[in-house]
Amino acid sequence: MQQLQDSFGRKFPYIRMSITDVCNFKCGYCLPNGYQVDKSDNRKFLHLDEIKRLAKCFSELGVLKIRITGGEPTVRKDFFEIIKVLKFDAGINKVVITTNGYHLDKKAKLLVDSGLSGINISIDSLDREIFKNITGHDRLPEILQGIKNLQDLSFNNIKINAVLLNGINASEKDFDNWSKFIQNNEVDFRYIELMQTGDNLDYFKKYHISSNFFKSYLNKNKWIYQTMGKDAGPALNYINPEYKGKFGIIAPYSKDFCKSCNRLRITSRGDLRLCLFGNTGISVRHLLQKDDQLSELKDLILKQMQFKKESHYLELGETGSTKNLSKTGG
Repeated sequence: MQQLQDSFGRKFPYIRMSITDVCNFKCGYCLPNGYQVDKSDNRKFLHLDEIKRLAKCFSELGVLKIRITGGEPTVRKDFFEIIKVLKFDAGINKVVITTNGYHLDKKAKLLVDSGLSGINISIDSLDREIFKNITGHDRLPEILQGIKNLQDLSFNNIKINAVLLNGINASEKDFDNWSKFIQNNEVDFRYIELMQTGDNLDYFKKYHISSNFFKSYLNKNKWIYQTMGKDAGPALNYINPEYKGKFGIIAPYSKDFCKSCNRLRITSRGDLRLCLFGNTGISVRHLLQKDDQLSELKDLILKQMQFKKESHYLELGETGSTKNLSKTGG
């Protein structure tokens, strides 16, 4: 079997596939003014048949895991069909999603019944008022109820992400609140270091704090670093035998962060992106129109692998063509 590998020897069993740019939240670090239609790109989002062909191609190139992202992926009317197509028609072993948790309490059973392998939920604070101020929505109770509903259905591959924001959700009190939450919940909680994008420089300067601040908390409280699997995401995971859940850190500004890169990205309009912060993407959509284009599609993707850079160079202030995180699946 041909496999996705770049010129630095990194292999790519993991794809992040955006299916929409639309998001119904207004998070300060991503879309503070809410979703705005991009009038410079009038292409429609990938449709179901295109997604199926793309996923089949990746499956035959050794991809084991696809993460469905957005925007907010659940806003698509065919969202549950997409999960089933990836899982049962394209043969992807693990199909997971990243969501803001909107109406998660009502969607929990549908998600479990769809064959979903895992879910990442964005919850930037367990304080209801802080959550509302960050996202523009007072929906924390329904999201937490949604997590409970998933657990009651014996669905346990649940991860929670929060963007680490200086002066907002990055105090020892915040860390202690999450510690209490995961003590009795089989949930992985990870802080993501705030990343600079093309349109958030002022916000970044005001709220960025190094992930080392949280790492110091973990070391002080005797959390143990855990190695990761080959199709795992970029988190550094920490375990404590007295806790059901885990802590994690996603630290894109840390030394050698890109050495373990194992994922590629597909935008909602069918562009292959080799890096979240790359300068260019190449459209593969013209090769998603017929089933007999599979071989040509594979060749194009394999050839693109030689152009993947060694690093994203975020630490140098290079944000590539990423205006905001909703544009390329966060």
